[in-house]
Amino acid sequence: MIRSARRTAGSAALALLTALGLTSCSSADDSPARGADGSPSGTVTVFAAASLKESFTALGERFEKEHPGTEVTFNFGGSDSLAAGIVGGAPADVFAAASTKTMRTVTDEGLTAGDPATFARNSLEIATVPGNPHRIDSLEDLTAPGLKVVLCDRTVPCGAAAEKALKAGGVTLEPASYEQDVKSALTKVQLKEADAAVVYRTDVRAAGDKVDGVDFPEAAQAVNDYPIARLEDAPNASAAQAFVALVTSPEGRKVLGKAGFLAP
Repeated sequence: MIRSARRTAGSAALALLTALGLTSCSSADDSPARGADGSPSGTVTVFAAASLKESFTALGERFEKEHPGTEVTFNFGGSDSLAAGIVGGAPADVFAAASTKTMRTVTDEGLTAGDPATFARNSLEIATVPGNPHRIDSLEDLTAPGLKVVLCDRTVPCGAAAEKALKAGGVTLEPASYEQDVKSALTKVQLKEADAAVVYRTDVRAAGDKVDGVDFPEAAQAVNDYPIARLEDAPNASAAQAFVALVTSPEGRKVLGKAGFLAP
């Protein structure tokens, strides 16, 4: 079972397993759309890009406090896999992607209720092991012989953004590996299995002193917009709409800004 906002977890694989009916979520019967006073109630299931884990966990906890009787469950993972799960029939109420291109995978199938809203933007940084022992100061430095660099897979938004930034800088890079999402790429650096990774600045900030962050000018040419939408067949439509409203509110943007996201 997908964990609540207090014990968040999720993976792209879970989305696909859900689509195949191999995992279960709360049914409409035990997750009513509204409480007796008309307020949101029951479980709201949110599929969200991995880079949103920290900020959305905080917003989920806030949502539950503001709406007693609700529970927010999350499935965090690569946006492309989450989108594929939704298109494949995985039951979800809300989808928040790390790029408009990935969201179009869902909207083109007519699976969102109205147009998605852009609620944040994110830019890239180079994450290095603490102390930056290889003195990495630019994208070009990532091509140094013997340096182990990891990137997100090209199919996920952070990988597509990194590829765009590298192209803008005229840098050709052969990474040690391509990772399924931004958290996986960052973990390689945290575990010192890689010397550096091109990831989102929000993930560098969330990692604290476990990594160092290096800005580079080409990041300005590869900024991702983050859209969010209630899904057309949301099992808990009213709670889904209320969660989207929180994310896009000034209160939600404050939480996202604290995490390092840029205003839309």
